[in-house]
Amino acid sequence: MTFTSYTPATPTPEPRAGRREWIALAVLLLPCLLVSMDVSVLYFAVPFLTAQLEPSSVQQLWILDVYGFVLAGLLITMGALGDRIGRRRLLLFGALLFALASGVAAYARSADMLIAARAFLGIGGATLMPSTLALIRNLFHDAKQRGKAIAIWSAATMGGIAVGPVLSGLLLEHFWWGSVFLVNTPAMVLLLVCGPLLLPEFKNPKAGRFDLPGSLLSLLAMLPIVYGIKEMARNGVSVLPVLALVVGLLAAAGFVVRQRTARHPMLDLELFRHRGFSVSVLMNLLAMFAIVGCAVFFTQYLQTVRGMSPLEAALWNLLPTLAVGGMTAVATALAQRMDRARVIAIGFVLAAGGFVWLSWVEPGSALWYLLVASSVYASGLVMVASLGNELALGAAPPERAGSASAVLESGTELGGALGMAILGSIGSAVYRGHMDDALPSGLPQGAADAARETLAGAAAVAAHLPAQAGRAVLTASRAAFTDGMQTAVLSAAGLMLCAAVLAVALLRGVGPSGPEGSGPVDASAAPDAPQGRPTEVPGAVS
Repeated sequence: MTFTSYTPATPTPEPRAGRREWIALAVLLLPCLLVSMDVSVLYFAVPFLTAQLEPSSVQQLWILDVYGFVLAGLLITMGALGDRIGRRRLLLFGALLFALASGVAAYARSADMLIAARAFLGIGGATLMPSTLALIRNLFHDAKQRGKAIAIWSAATMGGIAVGPVLSGLLLEHFWWGSVFLVNTPAMVLLLVCGPLLLPEFKNPKAGRFDLPGSLLSLLAMLPIVYGIKEMARNGVSVLPVLALVVGLLAAAGFVVRQRTARHPMLDLELFRHRGFSVSVLMNLLAMFAIVGCAVFFTQYLQTVRGMSPLEAALWNLLPTLAVGGMTAVATALAQRMDRARVIAIGFVLAAGGFVWLSWVEPGSALWYLLVASSVYASGLVMVASLGNELALGAAPPERAGSASAVLESGTELGGALGMAILGSIGSAVYRGHMDDALPSGLPQGAADAARETLAGAAAVAAHLPAQAGRAVLTASRAAFTDGMQTAVLSAAGLMLCAAVLAVALLRGVGPSGPEGSGPVDASAAPDAPQGRPTEVPGAVS
């Protein structure tokens, strides 16, 4: 018996992306912008389409909400499907569906037709978002370049939400309401033309059969949960939203059991054992919780407290987004010099500082004061989101990037819904409590109830009162709303400080591909990855 020693192979450096890959990234940003824009692009168009289509109040709510419901419900399914049939193929299919559904929505002749078109837009959006992020994992093998690419992707996704209302307002100034949908078509056609030329195809050859029961359970989990949270944020706690939450949570438990026992699960639960993935999903959820939950107050403050038109408010709302556009690059640069856990914690602390600053805003505060406060908290949360996406995607092997991206996006959707529900409820509770004592005496009961309910209701009541009484109601409601906003953003600040502590405690030493920069990256699964010679174990028997 003889023993032969072998020298381990030197790890081959990951190939760096060139001009082609960066151009491909620019193509991938098109669907990111449009899918996130479609969440908010309808806000200004509602009065115009209502006048033409005459939807009922229930139909109007479904026109606004069905896109987000379907998008959230199908993300995990589409991420797993892309891993099996090919991410580029799914992306191009989604682009075609998104373009066709946009055309149908633009020329809808009834409310039901528009609801159906919005549902198909949600299906298309669910194919696009996880596919774009997963393809970045295949285009950029070098960890530093991948971090920059994901930072750009994160900025584009968040920017689309802010650009949506502005674009909607500008289009409605010159065209009919359907133009807010039709603008999607040229960009999707460009993606269909350029995608096959620039984007690599990738699918997991070992994925196995598609898990249909798991897909149905994921849909049955996400849809009721998001619906229940949004309904409670809009109308308060009632039987139907609570029942929806219970059904969703039970389905989520069934989904987990199914993924543990299925021969070919949609989602590998082993991913959640990796801190870089599971904690990053949580960090992103908390960041989106704060962004969406506080954005509602910001918009209402500009429109109802300061009396701006919707388009004017949207334009001012765009300024903080533009101001923080470079923060993704700052986060990436800092992550090259210090532990990412510390950078994420810095982002959360910066966000907390912005929220504390915002808590000092009064009805008569200078506009610049509000804009700077918003820019500060948005800067911190953009840092968190960009590095969270990078860590989570780097922790997932390339063959599972589609499913991992879908989980990230699902967490983002859930975080936004929770932010609207919880922070909105806090602000509403403070508003109603203050209005009980602040309303002038002698108001009719119905008018007093409407004024106590919302700031918009108080403004409507004030418009039908004598001048002095109307001013009193408006002054009281604006002060009460601002007090509610202050309490909500202080709650968000406390949560951000807790998140900063969690980030340092749970993510310390975790790099973009696992602890100390090494992780479960299966280079053999990536079609463009270089293959080094096998490493043999020293001391093996020959």
